[in-house]
Amino acid sequence: MAQDLGRGIVPAAALAVLAVLMLAGCSSAPDGGTGVRDKPAKGPNESAQARAKVKTAAKGATVGGAGTPCALPVSFSTAADWTAEKVTVGDDPVFGSLAKQGTVELVCEIDAKPAGNIGYLRVWTGEDTGTPREVLEGFMADEKKAGTVRYRETKAGELPATEVTYTITSELLDGPKKERALAVNTSRGAVVLHLGGMDTQEHEQMLPAYELAKKTMAARG
Repeated sequence: MAQDLGRGIVPAAALAVLAVLMLAGCSSAPDGGTGVRDKPAKGPNESAQARAKVKTAAKGATVGGAGTPCALPVSFSTAADWTAEKVTVGDDPVFGSLAKQGTVELVCEIDAKPAGNIGYLRVWTGEDTGTPREVLEGFMADEKKAGTVRYRETKAGELPATEVTYTITSELLDGPKKERALAVNTSRGAVVLHLGGMDTQEHEQMLPAYELAKKTMAARG
C-alpha cells in the first residue's frame, strides 16, 4: 500500500498527513498574541487529581526496534489495534516541506482508525543535539496557528522530556482544537511524539494511546 513520489515511497496512510499539516500551516513563529509560557505549578491536591484522570490504553505492539515498522531512536508501546507505518519523504518537494518541522522530520505514523478514531500518533526525528526544550521549541516555531501554548518538564519513561500542550485554530474548524507533543533527546538523536486529531473530541479520545507511548518510552542502545 504505497505510492511512488519521485524516487521515494510514501505509504498511503502518510498522504493523510498532508491535509492535517496543511490545516495547521507552517511559519517561522507561533501566531502573534498567543501566550507561550511554562505551565504553572499545581498544588498537591490538584496534581493528584490530574494524575488520577490520566488513563493509558491497553497495550498493542511495540515500535522503534529492529524488525518493527518504524526503526527509531526510542521504542514504546502502541495502543491495541493502532497500526504503525513508516513514512518516507522521497523527492516530492511539497510533501518534503510538510514533513519537516523545526529540526525534525516525520518518520512514522501510528494510525488510530483500526481502533475507531480518526487521527495519528506521529513520530518525528532529527540529529538535533539541543535539550528537549530546545527541540520542542523549534518544532513549535513552525506551528503557525498555535495558541495557548504551555510547556512543562516531564519524563517519557525514564527519559527527561519536555511536553507542550496547545490549540490550533483555522477557518475550517468550528473552534480551537487541542494538540500536544513531547520531545526527548537520545544518543541516536532527537525524537518528537505528537498527537493531533480531527478535533478536540477525537484528540481526547486518543489521549490514552499517547499516554501509553509516553509511559513506555525507552532509549534504544
